[in-house]
Amino acid sequence: MRSFLLTAVAMGVLATSAPALALAEAQMQAPDSAPLFDAMFQDHAVLQRGRPVNVWGRAAPGAAVSVSLGQTQVQATAGPDGAWRAALPTLTAGGPYVLTAQSGGAIQTLSDVMVGDVWLCSGQSNMEFAVRQASNAESEIANANDAKIRLFLVGRSSLPAPSSTPHSVGQWRTTSPQSVRDFSAACYFMGRDLRRTEDVPVGLIAASWGGSIIEDWLSRSAVEKLGGHQEALNALDAYARDPLRGDAIWRQVTQDWWRANDPGTKQGWHLPRTNDADWAPIPAEGFWESTVPGLATFDGIVWLRKEVELTAAQARQGATLELGPVDDADVTWVNGEYVGGQQGWDSPRTYAIPAGALKAGRNLIAVGVLDTNGGGGAWGPAANKRLVLADGTAVALSSGWRHRVAAPLGDLPNPPRTPWIGGSGTTTLYNGMIAPLGAYGLKGMAWYQGESNIGDYVGYRRLLRALFADWRAQFENPEMRMLVVQLANFGPAASQPTNSYWAALRESQRTVVNEGPLAGLAVAIDIGDRYDIHPTNKLEVGRRLALEARRLDGQVQPVSPQPVAVTRAADGVHVRYAASAQLVAHGSNRPVGFELCGSDNACRFVDATLAADEVVLASAMATDLKVRFCWADSPVCNLYGPAGLPAVPFEAEIR
Repeated sequence: MRSFLLTAVAMGVLATSAPALALAEAQMQAPDSAPLFDAMFQDHAVLQRGRPVNVWGRAAPGAAVSVSLGQTQVQATAGPDGAWRAALPTLTAGGPYVLTAQSGGAIQTLSDVMVGDVWLCSGQSNMEFAVRQASNAESEIANANDAKIRLFLVGRSSLPAPSSTPHSVGQWRTTSPQSVRDFSAACYFMGRDLRRTEDVPVGLIAASWGGSIIEDWLSRSAVEKLGGHQEALNALDAYARDPLRGDAIWRQVTQDWWRANDPGTKQGWHLPRTNDADWAPIPAEGFWESTVPGLATFDGIVWLRKEVELTAAQARQGATLELGPVDDADVTWVNGEYVGGQQGWDSPRTYAIPAGALKAGRNLIAVGVLDTNGGGGAWGPAANKRLVLADGTAVALSSGWRHRVAAPLGDLPNPPRTPWIGGSGTTTLYNGMIAPLGAYGLKGMAWYQGESNIGDYVGYRRLLRALFADWRAQFENPEMRMLVVQLANFGPAASQPTNSYWAALRESQRTVVNEGPLAGLAVAIDIGDRYDIHPTNKLEVGRRLALEARRLDGQVQPVSPQPVAVTRAADGVHVRYAASAQLVAHGSNRPVGFELCGSDNACRFVDATLAADEVVLASAMATDLKVRFCWADSPVCNLYGPAGLPAVPFEAEIR
């Protein structure tokens, strides 16, 4: 059982709201006025029904603590460090209640506390996506008035280790136009839908970070169990003790990876002697997907080079190279000397150039750029790219850049990610945003993440399994529901079968969800946006999450059809669904989006016919080994089941 106490050393900056800061300041007052309850317990909180309720806090060492909720009272004793913990007996839905802790002459009273269902919503930008950004936002915000939906928005916080001091990371608030405006849209709409059918109080905790990878949401113990991350963990430990030491260790790791894996580095593209006359021009700003036709769908390494003419007086000075943000990672060289490298798609690059590194006449700036998904390149404003000399004068770098492709992402091993950078690091979001929640009682979690792990869809299966186990241990609930939003359609349509990273990660999500009875998959393949990775129809995402939550409680039948068998017969390959799937084809008299793949891994679109609970692929050949459905970044597929929900995209072997 994981302790709710946080005992590791912490370094970093905690991002919180103003109300949360006020609570944190209150905890740092004199002991006789300090709260007895942990900061997770506040006015307007929701406690989880149907199971014992953990409550905890701090009092004088060895002191007796009495906790009461309504007519229920339990006792606890503070340990030598002042930490105490108690368990209220299993509660039924209801409220409002008064929750009180008393120890000696100190007393803390919390009012308007409800008992119902509590959900944690987490992930990257599509879960972070606020109600104010969603479709029909003005009306949804104006009508947000259900007093029995309570919202807890966790402030962004990235820490190399969990904090040793309990602190507030958010505030419980009743639902109102003001509180819902910046809250997670998918989370809020899910909770609102559940309230309409369950009629119990609902508590929603939103803890998301745009662009985050799943590794950053795992605890250190979970990452260690996975293996393969010890180098990052060692650097993270060093950084927590001494940021300069940690940075030096990771700089060497990064340079070793580029030397070992990047064709451009191996061929000396960072050196002045390289002839770049045949390199193509590239604009000094904007993502290369939108500015260079040949890179419209490219993820991988591209090198950028720019020549700068300096006078002898300019060259004698030290300087600062300002490149603006680079998506996602870079290694930067001046005249063949390494000056810096960084990770983070929206982090401006500023690198010091020591005196003596520049020279009179021609100087070369070379930047290796690694893009792992989404936009790529030195995308910031051209006007912000400059060489600032020690005397304060600046040389513009707003034009004259050239580029050459080094390697697509699929040809590269996983690149190193700086372990302490929030969103793309290792364990830092768990430390800053999940660990402070302690063992707060939850019914389940809703997870909308995966876009930032597209490059390693195989490894994602292990990571998602680890997340399920890790968070069930954190919140001490082995029956915690795990809802996953399968990645929506995004990217160009395909006229031929393609090996899609997006489709492969969807399959990883489906596979892991299907491994246990307490997980659910909300399919979003038809409600994305080919041109926008952040589709605005979060109302439907929330509805589908709520449907999956109710399915896990046995209140509704399976709603997104999945195949139960894929078999070969005399008349072709049969994809059989459950009899309750109630399959229909929208917009056609037959399903579309099915593929057959042979032993050479070549796939082809095939005609399909719908026969009750089966889809029959009559053109199958003896050499066909597997079936794919809805397999593309933005597939066109029209097979639906109950409640107007699409069939689940999948890949399956033919048995």
